[in-house]
Amino acid sequence: MGACLGVCSLLSCVSCLCGSAPCLLCGCCPSAKNSTISRLLFTLFLFLGTLVSIIMIIPGVEKELHKLPGFCEGSGSVLGVQTHVDCGSFLGHKAVYRMGFAMAAFFFLFAAIMVCVRSSKDPRAAVQNGFWFFKFLVLVGITVGAFYIPDGAFTSVWFYFGVVGSFLFILIQLVLLIDFAHSWSQLWLRNAGESNAKGWYAALCIMTFIFYATSIAAIVLLYIYYTKPEGCTEGKVLISINLILCLIVSAVSILPKIQDAQPHSGLLQASLITLYTIYVTWSALANVPTQTCNPTLLVRNSTGSATATQPLTTWWDAPSIVGLIIFILCTLFISVRSSDHPQVNKLMLTEESAAGAGSEAAAVESGLHRAYDNEQDGVSYNYTFFHLCLLLAALYIMMTLTNWYRPDENLQVLTSPWTAVWVKICSSWAGLLLYLWTLVAPLVLPDRDFS
Repeated sequence: MGACLGVCSLLSCVSCLCGSAPCLLCGCCPSAKNSTISRLLFTLFLFLGTLVSIIMIIPGVEKELHKLPGFCEGSGSVLGVQTHVDCGSFLGHKAVYRMGFAMAAFFFLFAAIMVCVRSSKDPRAAVQNGFWFFKFLVLVGITVGAFYIPDGAFTSVWFYFGVVGSFLFILIQLVLLIDFAHSWSQLWLRNAGESNAKGWYAALCIMTFIFYATSIAAIVLLYIYYTKPEGCTEGKVLISINLILCLIVSAVSILPKIQDAQPHSGLLQASLITLYTIYVTWSALANVPTQTCNPTLLVRNSTGSATATQPLTTWWDAPSIVGLIIFILCTLFISVRSSDHPQVNKLMLTEESAAGAGSEAAAVESGLHRAYDNEQDGVSYNYTFFHLCLLLAALYIMMTLTNWYRPDENLQVLTSPWTAVWVKICSSWAGLLLYLWTLVAPLVLPDRDFS
């Protein structure tokens, strides 16, 4: 009897995936905003594609698959049946590019469909907030089709799409960091003001010190490992320039006029931005194609995965692992963020409204665990821009998992190009300028309301 009830409960939850809104008719989810649940589920699709890409790029996967009889071509037969599946065709560098293409195409499709949706009364909003099973089928279909794309120039051309998309997503990451640091500082300062406890101020000082200390230690390590007394001029110049720029934005953030215009700006935000800039600098130096100036340079002589005759190499370097963690945190933050920073809201095309306050109260009073519609009078985020952010995130994770390495014309050798170095460095400069603008905007444009 219990098993039957469990199956019925499971089926009721599965039925929610085919409806016009998630969890409206069942208790699979707690009471939450419809807009937040939709963003989280789309992000789950992105994470699922990322997981598949990680499995595809892990060295030695094809070798392990060949141990399974009848699974790959040349791995033996099962009951006399010989398979003709080339496992190398859906593993390795090229497979990650095709998975990245599929995810980018999926989110581009929804970005185009959701143009100019103003409220949940628009019929397209039902597509945005429901029919998740069919969306999953669409993603699977696009993925299968992507693996039928001929090699040719696809990988070389898609590399440059990934470079441009990653550049833009790095800027989005920095905007999100500005938003996070602003909310963090404002929360602790508010708590300090309400409780008259100096512990909150001490906590702000400690976290700021930790961020700056970590940044200084990282800069020293970059000078030690990525420069040499003779040569490596590019590395020395790039580290020094970013160090100077970080000092400038830190000094600007505590200027009296800046503090008067934006009382919540301070060194906590500047220290976090500095730490992120140093990380991007480290990531850029890890792509310098000179072995003497880049001890972490990875050498790989095939776009496929490692086979039994090829030595296994450590394919992910430390910057890529850190980049993967930052990617996960930022995409989750995009999904759940509700910012009170007006400049960040303008940059991210997001404006949390109180349109669903009545629906929220009704959901709480009823005691039902369900998603309520908080967008009847207006959307709480720009649907198209959200999907474009996930599209850029898909391109960024594609480049991160392949270490920004570019295949040659014969798709046999992967090299680390200077293109990756300069794209990352330029994105760090653009990000610092963007942060500087959020500081000085109220002074440059005094007639505009930045409160």
